[in-house]
Amino acid sequence: MTTKEPQVLWFEEISIGDVPAVGGKNASLGEMYCNLNSKGISVPNGFATTASAYRLFMSETGLDQQIREILQDLDTSDITNLQEHGLKVRHAILSAEIPEVIREEIQQAYRSLSDNRAGGIDVAVRSSATAEDLPDASFAGQQESYLNVQGEANLLDTCRRCFASLFTDRAISYRTEKGFDHFDIALSIGIQRMVRSDLASSGVMFSIDTETGFRDAVLINAAYGLGENVVQGSVNPDEYYVFKPMLKTGYKPILKKSLGSKEFKLIYDTGGGKMTRNVPVDVADRKQYALSEEDILTLGRWACLIEDHYSNVQGHFCPMDMEWAKDGVTGELFIVQARPETIHSNKEIKRLKTYHLNQRGTVLTSGHSVGERIGHGVARVVQSAENLNEVQPGDVLITDRTDPDWEPIMKKAAAIVTNRGGRTCHAAIVSRELGLPAIVGAEDATTAIASGTMVTVSCAEGDTGFVYEGQLDYNVDEVDLSELPQPKTSVMMIVGNPNEAFRLSMLPSNGVGLARMEFIINSFIRIHPMALLEYDQLKDPTLKDEIDRLTPAYTNKPQFFIDTLAQGVSMIAGAFYPRDVIVRMSDFKTNEYANLIGGQLYEPKEENPMIGFRGASRYYHPHYRDAFGLECQAMRKVRETMGLKNMKLMIPFCRTVDEGKKVLEEMAKHGLHRGEDGLEIYIMCEIPSNVIQAEAFAEIFDGFSIGSNDLTQLTLGVDRDSEVVAHIFDERDPAVMDSLAAAIHRVKGAGRKIGICGQAPSDYPEIAEFLVKQGIDSISLNPDAVLKTVTRIAEVEAELGEKVSVS
Repeated sequence: MTTKEPQVLWFEEISIGDVPAVGGKNASLGEMYCNLNSKGISVPNGFATTASAYRLFMSETGLDQQIREILQDLDTSDITNLQEHGLKVRHAILSAEIPEVIREEIQQAYRSLSDNRAGGIDVAVRSSATAEDLPDASFAGQQESYLNVQGEANLLDTCRRCFASLFTDRAISYRTEKGFDHFDIALSIGIQRMVRSDLASSGVMFSIDTETGFRDAVLINAAYGLGENVVQGSVNPDEYYVFKPMLKTGYKPILKKSLGSKEFKLIYDTGGGKMTRNVPVDVADRKQYALSEEDILTLGRWACLIEDHYSNVQGHFCPMDMEWAKDGVTGELFIVQARPETIHSNKEIKRLKTYHLNQRGTVLTSGHSVGERIGHGVARVVQSAENLNEVQPGDVLITDRTDPDWEPIMKKAAAIVTNRGGRTCHAAIVSRELGLPAIVGAEDATTAIASGTMVTVSCAEGDTGFVYEGQLDYNVDEVDLSELPQPKTSVMMIVGNPNEAFRLSMLPSNGVGLARMEFIINSFIRIHPMALLEYDQLKDPTLKDEIDRLTPAYTNKPQFFIDTLAQGVSMIAGAFYPRDVIVRMSDFKTNEYANLIGGQLYEPKEENPMIGFRGASRYYHPHYRDAFGLECQAMRKVRETMGLKNMKLMIPFCRTVDEGKKVLEEMAKHGLHRGEDGLEIYIMCEIPSNVIQAEAFAEIFDGFSIGSNDLTQLTLGVDRDSEVVAHIFDERDPAVMDSLAAAIHRVKGAGRKIGICGQAPSDYPEIAEFLVKQGIDSISLNPDAVLKTVTRIAEVEAELGEKVSVS
């Protein structure tokens, strides 16, 4: 006697080992429902049809033989051939009747899920292929999903459409390329209680950085309404990063919050026969974040728990790709899908490949960069599927957003650029898998770029990707990290752009010897801090409008400065954690501060700003003291709210010991007490007085970092910005070299650490050698100089060791 195979399994009956029966998506839902609900992660209940149900459907209707005949002369390299064959297969499936035994089990389970409510509840109906989410292949997005399905007749019809979606053009092409037999794969259908995110928000999150593979961050995308818009790339969503190590210890480490335009939201359709429809988002809502900070942190915690669970089940590190939804009726958060991330999960960084543009040209458009590569080709603007056949091998595909059925064409492209979408959308995921540079969310790509022109797409410049006019030269450097020496002298980095921090943290270094606050203020804040503090008193309506445009989510304008600066610094501190990150407090000169929005109102005009009102002298002065307070509050947030105690602070251009004491007093007023909770405060050694009075400065500061540019200027009395005398500026001048040696010896004699964070060691290897011989503790370099300088430092140390042993 044989036991009848079930056509339907409830989530509570399913685990991750049931991929052959219910596919990867449904096996994962069952795994979470059974194991993670008890840990506080909410997964909506539901059930899944089995692979045996699909095979029964195929055999009883004769579809298996019919489809084999249709696909006999399939040629996936011919887009027209592929489309014709795919259409025939889907039509055959949609014309077939679902066998009664399958219909009855689906109907009975649906009634039970609906608690026998008349008409039934609204459900999500998702396809789940039985070979999904293998380590080297992701079937995600290849089959269809349907939302707001209600009633038994609608449900059965939607199930038939799910079965047909196993043979979408993209799925047929993908299986053929990956070597999967079309008839070895079955389709399971997940039927899950709907989350009313049409009344709130939803999105996608990864437990790893999708671009660099950085393991310690959760990336969350969020938009209003049902989640398909984010998945498909129909909107430009909000983007948030959460730092996992500190989140797990109870801190609130939101490293980054970027506001997306969120132009549309997908909601329930109440008429016209459709299940869902897109509507515009109210302008005021678009200017607000789609998630509260508490919701961001909750999702971050869930991502950590899900990743830890799957890593334990799999027996190795298993980063996850998840979909979440917030119910607008109950206010609850839910996880509605989870699958292993397939790009970075098995990638070990033994060789580092970096792309560098050798020149820059006219920027045509920009957006979120995907894949740290560079590509060029003829721009091919595709307005609709009708002109897909115009795309030739090596073209740059430019479109509003990609459709999953376009994957066969995307494979031909040298790069992809879309108007819409975030880093977790379809275009981004497919581009990563294909190894293509892509820019998503560029907004105006299809109008800014002329079809038929040559362009270069650069995703090698951090968070923002650029499309340049013409074919620009670039090179690719590849280094075997396992062969790099490890010198005794600490090699650190100079970092300004927070959006490059994850990538730069992969380079061999002991941390960041100089994190420049000015880059964050100039690029992300852009407004003079005093204009934010005195926003209510500003009389110029145009100025206030400009500030409002840059701070849409903030009524408290000074808080915008604090949050944005804290997030920029925390991205760098988190990227290099637990290694030291030394953050220099702001060191703009008056002419540079004046260039910030509103800056002309607050900055004096100086004949020589280089030696004027800058650095430490600003921090306690009545004209800037309150603005310095905002900087201090931001740094306190990094340490206390986010828990990034690896961050140290550094005071620039401190002329006298008395001035240093005044600055420390100001910092203490804002909760930054030197020595408290491990806080170290360094001083820049860049004025001759810092060298001459090194022992006295060492009594009030924890360490020194030489700024070779200013020390050279002030030692030689040269303004490097003056064309007339700029030729005299040379860090290798004997007077400068003597100052470097004196600073190192005096500071070390006083029992303090000293490093260098100026330009000189990056530009001149002989200066790096000289510093090593003087016994400097650390050398901070520009990222592009790290690899070559590490090798030379190790060689110098070896030479010094040989001399010692001989003597």
